[in-house]
This record gives sequence, structure tokens and C-alpha cells, in this order.
Amino acid sequence: MSLDPIALATALINCPSVTPASGAVFDLLEEALRSLGFTVHRWVMGEAPDGPTENMVALRGQGGPHFAFAGHLDVVPPGDGWAGDPFDAVVEDGRLVGRGANDMKSAIAAFVAAIPAEQQNGTLSLLITGDEEGYATFGTPRIIDWLNERDIKPDMILIGEPTSVDRLGDTIKIGRRGSVNMWIDVPGTQGHVAYPHRADNPVPKLARVVDALSALHLDDGTEAFPPSNLEFTAISTPTNASNVIPASATAQLNIRFNNLHKGADLVRLVEETAAAAAPGATVRARISGEAFLTPPGRLYDLVVSAIREETGVEPELSTSGGTSDGRFLIQLCPVVDFGLPNATMHKVGESAALEDIRALSRIYGRILGKVFAQSPL
Repeated sequence: MSLDPIALATALINCPSVTPASGAVFDLLEEALRSLGFTVHRWVMGEAPDGPTENMVALRGQGGPHFAFAGHLDVVPPGDGWAGDPFDAVVEDGRLVGRGANDMKSAIAAFVAAIPAEQQNGTLSLLITGDEEGYATFGTPRIIDWLNERDIKPDMILIGEPTSVDRLGDTIKIGRRGSVNMWIDVPGTQGHVAYPHRADNPVPKLARVVDALSALHLDDGTEAFPPSNLEFTAISTPTNASNVIPASATAQLNIRFNNLHKGADLVRLVEETAAAAAPGATVRARISGEAFLTPPGRLYDLVVSAIREETGVEPELSTSGGTSDGRFLIQLCPVVDFGLPNATMHKVGESAALEDIRALSRIYGRILGKVFAQSPL
């Protein structure tokens, strides 16, 4: 059975699946995979706010090599300003428009459409989660648990995140920076602004914390990674009244860090810096993932050669940009991210060029051919 990647991508987009996702969008993908001879396993975990999240593992074949494709069916909220319904995909000027067209339902459709009807040897799997855009509490880490419990271990994993920049194939991600979110709370004593001696204003204290943390120099980067960066994303107090000194003040920050650091070490650094600038300050942290780097090897060669053959482009091997579920999957085996040009991901009017989707499917097909020895490297 030959599947059309545009038709499948359109159908997936038309299933609303704001993170965390479950249900109809997984039903649709399961139907397509069963038609190709896959055994499909699905389960739902967790409760709000991080759940319920659905996960899927689809398997075909047995033995080695075991090649896995990983991706996510959840999308970010659409936001306001769309010309039409973001969950009713349309084609405009040669582009498929809809939430998830770029990140990353079209890549999932492209991969499924690339799967050959028959497979002579080895194992092919798809690892699909409904929570990559959120905290992934019940997402890919739980897929890894499922695989480990059954002693299933891929030899290599390709993630279909949109990594290309100016044209399809110009960039693949061979690693990602880690990410940690932190919330700093500085206590005070509420009071009237006309009587500051009867209150303890936490805002100037928090300002000193922000200033101290902003002055930190984390590193200069490495050969593979850009410098780590600390960015404040929110500052707030529990009152909006103009004549009240607040009882507390809070700042939120994110650090994107390279492989010179571990998330826990950065949390300790922020705790110590905050305590020195404002005694009594407390820090709450959530580490989304550690930095990782896939060493050169067969997976590099497979992806690069397939891109070169299809497009004539020599891809840049990059670790820049945001994180991906590769931060979890690297526990299993080598991981590379490669997918569509990413200029419109998460934007109002998110889209992907039809020809890019078709070409991506052909590249994925070349990779599969090489993996299962239907053509040489």
C-alpha cells in the first residue's frame, strides 16, 4: 500500500492535538501503520496538568538492524490571528497550512509514506508521543521505560523535528543543549507604600538577584556547542495595587546549556547566587533535559548521504536551537534530528512546502533503503 504524505499530513493536522495529546490523531496514525503490517502498542498515562498523554510504539520485523523513527503528534496552542481554522489544513501557494504542518505532523506523514510495503530483514519501529511540546512528564521517557521493560533496543534513532534552515537538507542536529527552568521567590512583608518602615519590600532584593545572575558568565561554548545562556522570562508580584508593597516577588528564568554543564550543577549555582544577593530567597527548578552529542558513525553517514543524493546539499552538523526528545532517547542509542525547514514552526500560519514534504519522504525512503541493505551507502 502506497500512502500519499500530503494526504496523511492533512488528515493528521485536521485532528486537533494541543499538548498533551491523545485519541483521534493516534487512531489515524495507527490505521496507516497497521495497513503497512505494523503491530501497534498504545497507552495513556498521567493526569492534568502534564497529562493525560498518549504514547505509541509501532513495530515491524525482527532482529537487527533495528532502526527507529521518533516524533510527536502534539502541537502548541494555535494562538490568534489565523486566516482560517488552524485545524482545517489548506493548501496555499504550494504550501500546506495548519497547526502542526511544520512541527511535526508532516514529517511523521513523510516517514510513514516512505516505508516500503515489504521489509526483508531487521526491525523498523516508530516511537510516537503525545507530549513533546510540554514537559514530557508522561511522554518519551515513558516510551523508553516501555522499551526497557521488554528489552527492546534500537540501534539508531532518527527524529523528524524540523531542523533545516534555508532549504531542505541544509542542517541536521547531532546534539542538543540541555534546558532547565527555575523560579526564584524572594520573601518580604506586605505593607502600605507610605509606611515602608513597617514593611519589607522584596522587589529591590529580587532586582539584586536578577542583576547578579545576569552577570554570570557560564562558558564560551565548545567546538560542538554555542555558549550556554541564562535568560529571564518573567518577573511578578502577587499584587497589582499601586499602593501596596508586596509580600513576595518572583522571577522565572531558563538556562540553555551545553555539555560543559549538568542541570543540577546549574541549579546549585543559581541557588547560591540568589542566596548571596537576597538571603532567604528560594529556588524551584525543573530540568527538562541534559545536553547530548551523538558521536560520528553510521547514523551520520546514512542521513548525510541520503540528503546529498536527493538534494545535492551538504548538510551542516549542528547543535544550535532548542531541545528535542533526543535528550531522552540518547540513553538508548545514537540519535540524529532531521526534518523540514523550520521558519514557520509555532507561528500563526504555520506551514510546509508541498515539495519539501515530498522530498523529505524520498530522503527518508533512501535512509530506510540503506539501513535494510536495499542500496549501498
